[in-house]
Amino acid sequence: MAKAKIAAIVGEASIRKEMRGEGDRDSTALATRYLLQLLAEKAPGHSVEVRVPPFGAVQVVGGPGHTRGTPPNVVEMDAATWIALATGALDWAAAIAEARVVASGTRADLSEFLPISWENPALPA
Repeated sequence: MAKAKIAAIVGEASIRKEMRGEGDRDSTALATRYLLQLLAEKAPGHSVEVRVPPFGAVQVVGGPGHTRGTPPNVVEMDAATWIALATGALDWAAAIAEARVVASGTRADLSEFLPISWENPALPA
């Protein structure tokens, strides 16, 4: 059974709450999962696993996938770092240099997919 998608209006509201510094655990979890969902739509595939514990993980980027155990290409970070990267508040190179992201494998560079366009101008701000 496929996971239910987060509606844009709900996901965007949680991102705005986080960006205003008004977030709580629920909005952090929702913003994280929504941005992971958008990444999966932008970079479909199964060759890189992006992990943002404890809130979520997705497999993205085209190429060879894996079926068991730890995948060969893994990117892991905390939720605050993920939200900052996905919204453009933090640059990929800076996150790597500051050791805010752990990335292993030859395909584990997500810079070409970040930031993620997440704002729908048709929705209320």
